[in-house]
Amino acid sequence: MASTKEITSEIKAEARHVRVSPQKARLVVDMIRGRKAADAVITLRTVNKRIAPAVEKVLKSAIANAVVINEDVDVDKLYVSSAYVNEGPRQKRIRPAPMGRAYRYQRRTSHIVVKVAEKA
Repeated sequence: MASTKEITSEIKAEARHVRVSPQKARLVVDMIRGRKAADAVITLRTVNKRIAPAVEKVLKSAIANAVVINEDVDVDKLYVSSAYVNEGPRQKRIRPAPMGRAYRYQRRTSHIVVKVAEKA
């Protein structure tokens, strides 16, 4: 088990197998990296992207995790210390094409990770 100092430094929340391409999710995640947690939530509510509600949910989960792990945490001092998107497994699909052929395509998935920390 990690020591208390490590636990309070960065708290993580993760959403796995989200049905959006990592490239599109990174556009939204890049907007909130380094911001205060409250400002990041407001930003995600105003962004006109389909993935924004999912990223907001992960951010709120990270904030809630910080409160659960350490009750002394001041929510107003939390900021997004790290946020990134990794590629998940691809679903390979086949689409019918003319003359009996088939076109292959891939449905991409993402793993969204948001870490929050308290500013000193």
